[in-house]
Amino acid sequence: MRLWVRLPIKARLTAAFAVSLAAVIGGLSVFVYVRVGGDLLSTIDAGLRSRAELVASDVRHRGPALVRIEPTLIENSEVFAQITGASGRIVQSSSVVTRQRLMTARRIRLVSRSGRSGIAERTLTGVDNVARVLAVPVTTRRGRFVVLVGVSLGDRADELSALGSTLAVAGTVATCLIALGAWLAVSGALRPVESMRRQAATISATDPGLRLPSDGGRDELTLLAGTLNQMLDRIANSVDRERQLIDRASHELRTPLAIQRMDLDLALSGPQTVAELRAALRSVSQENEQLTRLTNDILVLARARDGVLPVQLADTSLGELLDVVRRGTGRMPAARGRVNFSVTDGRVRVDPTWVAQAVGNLVDNALRHGPADGHVAVRARCDDGNLLISVEDSGTGFAHAPPGPVEPFPPSAGSSATRGSAGLGLAVVRAIAEAHGGQVSAENKHEGGARVTIRVRDGLIRP
Repeated sequence: MRLWVRLPIKARLTAAFAVSLAAVIGGLSVFVYVRVGGDLLSTIDAGLRSRAELVASDVRHRGPALVRIEPTLIENSEVFAQITGASGRIVQSSSVVTRQRLMTARRIRLVSRSGRSGIAERTLTGVDNVARVLAVPVTTRRGRFVVLVGVSLGDRADELSALGSTLAVAGTVATCLIALGAWLAVSGALRPVESMRRQAATISATDPGLRLPSDGGRDELTLLAGTLNQMLDRIANSVDRERQLIDRASHELRTPLAIQRMDLDLALSGPQTVAELRAALRSVSQENEQLTRLTNDILVLARARDGVLPVQLADTSLGELLDVVRRGTGRMPAARGRVNFSVTDGRVRVDPTWVAQAVGNLVDNALRHGPADGHVAVRARCDDGNLLISVEDSGTGFAHAPPGPVEPFPPSAGSSATRGSAGLGLAVVRAIAEAHGGQVSAENKHEGGARVTIRVRDGLIRP
């Protein structure tokens, strides 16, 4: 079994095909052999009956003693005849079997009493191979007699031997030729698989753009290649997203860590006043808060796979939803007097925690990258069965990204070059929106500033 498993697939397929073909050809050969043997035996029996009728006719008209067996029946040395009485006594016999009974006396008496013919096979001296003998009862004026005619089965045996040899040779040659054809056919059919294997071996993390060859057909191997290419596309996209996440996270984490390090080094550099130490600790606390927020964002992005983020839907009003955001931004010193909330009546079915985090990220992003005296407007409303939440700022807008749907890691609004922001906040917002079946779009306002809108699709709004 281990050797069989180690064989190439084409070798196993060819071997299985050859064995199956040999079994079929062997079965057909046996059928032909048996059928031809039966037909030959039927022909011999027909000849024996014909000869027996001729002898029986002479016995009826001329009597057993006057029948001339030799001239009538002997066409060759393998044909012979006997005439016996009802008791089995031999009356006349061909010279080939003069001193031998073609049938036992008991069998002859049985044929005579029953009045029905009988057939037997015997081995006789002077007769090649086995002899087949037919006994036919005859009733004459002088009583009952039995006519026995026989023939050697040597010719039949020779013909069957020749047929068996022919079938064996022809079957072996046919099996070998068809197995060779099957080997070539299987090799040709599996050639695309080998090409796919070689191509797959060249695909690596350093060159993920390569794909398996496909000729655009509709056969199983082409469909398999297409499916594997789609899988490779998904893997490449996932790897690319993971790399971007690591790159952007490293970029985002580097700045607050560097600021913390500077503040701590400054505090440890020499004698400091209480006010200076408090200022350093306050700065470290702010940067630690930034690190906490970034850590939460990275955790959200790590849990989101192709927009599949676990959500716990709950009925809530738009006012309650934005109250959570209002309380969160109220604890931010930079948000005092700069954030305005506008909400319409309506109830929605969303995950309040995730949506509040998404809106909070947009507000924090707008505050960090907008001017110090700028304002941020948060609006929530229902429009044609969709939940729309927009966050607008008065900054410089998106400098590097065209308006439209937000990509996984878009540049942030405002002066992103100041901090080198990689837009983890917007990536988190996009993941949360997609988990709700929605999307996020960004645009620059004509009067200046940027607008980011979360749209939750129809079906999540409860009348």
